[in-house]
Amino acid sequence: MSTQDEETWDDDENTIKFLVASDVHLGYAEKDAKRGHDSLVAFEEVLQIAKKEEVDFLLLGGDLFHENKPSRKILHGCMCLLRQYCMGDRPCQLEFLSDQSVNFGHSKFPFVNYEDPNLNVSLPVFSIHGNHDDPAGSGNLCALDILSAAGLVNHFGQHPSLDQIEMTPMLLQKGRTKLALYGLGSVRDERLHRMFVRKSVTMLRPRENQDEWVNILTFHQNRVKHGEKNYIPEQFLDSFLDLVVWGHEHDARGLERNDVQDFIVLQPGSTVATSLAEGETLPKKAFLVRVKPSRKMKFEAIPLQTVRQFYLKDIVLADTTLDPNDPDAADKIAAFCQEKVEELLCRAEEEHTGNKRQPKEPLIRLKIEYSGGFPMFNTNRFGQMFTDRVANPREIIHFYRKKVYEKKSGTKEKWEDEDMSTLLPREALDMSRVEDLVKQFFAEAEQNARMSLLTEKGMGEAMKEFVDKEEKDSIQELVRWQVEKMQKHLRDRKAGEDKIEEEIHQFRQAYQQHAEEEDEDIQRALERSRSKRPADDNRSDIMEDDDSNLSDEDRPAPTRGRGRGRGRGRGRGATATTRGATTASRGRGSRGGRGGRGKKSLVASGSIVEAMQNSSSRSSQRSSAKPSRPSYMEMSDSEEEDSDGGFNAPLSSKSKGNSKPRGGALQRRGRGIAYDSEDSEEDYFTMPSAKKSRR
Repeated sequence: MSTQDEETWDDDENTIKFLVASDVHLGYAEKDAKRGHDSLVAFEEVLQIAKKEEVDFLLLGGDLFHENKPSRKILHGCMCLLRQYCMGDRPCQLEFLSDQSVNFGHSKFPFVNYEDPNLNVSLPVFSIHGNHDDPAGSGNLCALDILSAAGLVNHFGQHPSLDQIEMTPMLLQKGRTKLALYGLGSVRDERLHRMFVRKSVTMLRPRENQDEWVNILTFHQNRVKHGEKNYIPEQFLDSFLDLVVWGHEHDARGLERNDVQDFIVLQPGSTVATSLAEGETLPKKAFLVRVKPSRKMKFEAIPLQTVRQFYLKDIVLADTTLDPNDPDAADKIAAFCQEKVEELLCRAEEEHTGNKRQPKEPLIRLKIEYSGGFPMFNTNRFGQMFTDRVANPREIIHFYRKKVYEKKSGTKEKWEDEDMSTLLPREALDMSRVEDLVKQFFAEAEQNARMSLLTEKGMGEAMKEFVDKEEKDSIQELVRWQVEKMQKHLRDRKAGEDKIEEEIHQFRQAYQQHAEEEDEDIQRALERSRSKRPADDNRSDIMEDDDSNLSDEDRPAPTRGRGRGRGRGRGRGATATTRGATTASRGRGSRGGRGGRGKKSLVASGSIVEAMQNSSSRSSQRSSAKPSRPSYMEMSDSEEEDSDGGFNAPLSSKSKGNSKPRGGALQRRGRGIAYDSEDSEEDYFTMPSAKKSRR
């Protein structure tokens, strides 16, 4: 690209610039003494980058929180960070053109936060929910809804219908650049897969000047195939899209072009490692995206400097010079592994970013296949050697064996002995109850893989409580209850060490024969788990409060606030659709007397691309359905170190005194998509549009 063209990226008046991050997982390992603040530190760095780059908004791809009901500590820390970095006097240059009462219809405050006259938002944050922080429980709320009610985050992409998903984009404009931002919060993959197949997913498009809009979808689903229906193929997504921001997958794969659908997939990955898997070893990044009026896009990968390092190494003992028949084989294997850990520690020291906020203790994992008669060693004792040098000393070593089983066809395959999917077919995992899966797993497991102290029934009920009622302490309390009961029995029997296993076996058999006693014990354990809610969690907090008394008078008054030059009119009538439904839209109306921007309307694209249509037929039809594609420049990496300062809860920002009036570029008037009322003769929604020519 020419130098002159590159210089035009500095045209701030007509360039939309936003930062993309995903899977922040605030609260992961929060009780860990070393790793408890990792997620908050990484999120703060993302916010610092957004503020430093002076982006127009921050886009999050789901799973902002690791749990559906985050602790008070984590929720407070998140709100402190958002208030510190997202509030201020810097004006927001984005015009919001679509009907906000539709985009944020699930909210008590159905409008974008930076247009609220009672708030001074300098950095808008747009986020969909993920599978970890999805809406649930009374009121179908999630933690993002709390942030939204506080005016800190714009939660979009929530579609509660189980039968039909209709995505209405947020239409944003800055100067001559137009952006249509779609969002779809996490939906169970099997259900969403069926909805795509049944053509029950619709994406609405602006009817006028479709070629002027850059279309971006924020998505949070399985991208990797885990089963026939347990993922979403990229071919399911509409080809008019220009960019798909794909959350949920934690490996930062960056940019990939789908030549069949002719759009770009940006997979930012997570900002914190939540598992010791290979995908988490890739460098964590945030992505800076620039969009021009010509629909060209430029991407810049910005490595995060404060993320804890993670190194994983696979070791096959059969490929080493170690002898499984050596009497000292276990000690020699431990010494061999110690040497490998030392090598990774040296590598971690060399690759440390130098940022004082990046932890010095890395995560290290050795996956050791010990098939072939090799002995194991004590992993806890091994980890104690690295207690002060590694963040996960108890989880450094992972032993596994490859086993051989015969399929019905008679062929043999190897699998890891921890893999439940080999015992339970995918169909069973999709349709069965969790307690039935636990029972079936242990019934079909080999003898040495079965529980000798805990009962299958108790574990099944605890899992059911955990999954269905989100009682995160249910399994822990069930285990503790049954262990305490067994300990009492052994004390009463005064069993010696040589009789312990026999006593456990006899007690377990007698215990299972008295089903009523076991049921009572299970219920006591679960009740003890529930009784810990107020002390351990915020389950009786504002997420459970009844907010139905909030009336229109409680909403921000149009004449109050910080003098941002906005009047909140209510100029929209009802919206007519081709489905015959009429939605009363209060909207934000006009905010002045600009005289209107002309009426815009939305049309629905085809609800689903025929997923398995061959690429040749698509390429021959694309020219008419998608006449001009946005181009993009090569992605560049930024290695600038972030600014100093760290997360210390609670955070406090400097007092700014009175805010300045929001004048200048913020005094927009008459913005918004205009919808005709019920008596309009023109239908502003039609099905389908550009995709007719492709079928």
